[in-house]
Amino acid sequence: MGNGRRVIVHQDKQSLTGAVAARFITKVVDLQDEQPEVNIVLTGGSVGIAVLAAINASPARDNVDWSRVQLWWGDERWLPYGDHERNDQQAREALIDHVALRPENIHYFPASDGGLDLDAAATQYAKELATAGAGSPLPRFDITFLGVGPDGHIASLFPNREGIKVTDATVVSVRNSPKPPPERLSLTIGAINSSDRVWLVMAGADKASALGLALAGVSMFEVPAAAAEGRKRTVFFVDKDAAAEVPGDLIATDY
Repeated sequence: MGNGRRVIVHQDKQSLTGAVAARFITKVVDLQDEQPEVNIVLTGGSVGIAVLAAINASPARDNVDWSRVQLWWGDERWLPYGDHERNDQQAREALIDHVALRPENIHYFPASDGGLDLDAAATQYAKELATAGAGSPLPRFDITFLGVGPDGHIASLFPNREGIKVTDATVVSVRNSPKPPPERLSLTIGAINSSDRVWLVMAGADKASALGLALAGVSMFEVPAAAAEGRKRTVFFVDKDAAAEVPGDLIATDY
């Protein structure tokens, strides 16, 4: 286990998403006191989108200066713009369309109807990241949200597939995904772990095994979530059901 990994357990999914939303708002406000911009990497999945909805529902939502927030995505499904299965479309409905973000600060992955093939789309997103990095391949990500699948996948990096092994790129094209749709775009594990903070948010008994294995330090090729590690902090925010197989000494009582 890397330095500074914590597991914070909440009673149920609703209290989990509300607590993560509140912590997100507080952290972004603090960061905005210290730096001109904040770079956030979003995730899809039911819990990831529920966190965005909870941010939107929070009375403290507009304490954040949304005009100084840059949004990125950890992965995306290779589908047309506006398709409801796209992570960005779900994020728009949950939060983005309700706050004062600058359109140029919302960095959507290319879509399947945008005139690029999958590999060209991966290259284009890597270029956009490098442009924002101003001399580095990536901007400095402040918070990267991740969901975790029952199989232990994060972003669209699946167990025992090529994507988790890629070390010489920031973005990878994914084909033959074990879950639909088969084609996707994803940040690589190196790009994810460049983030100052990695926040993994998980709910449900079907996640308990993956979380237990990730914390036990199994191979990242078998359980990609085991490899997630932020530069400063790595926090697993989980509900009680997901925490069933976590050793008691790894559960933190606070942040």
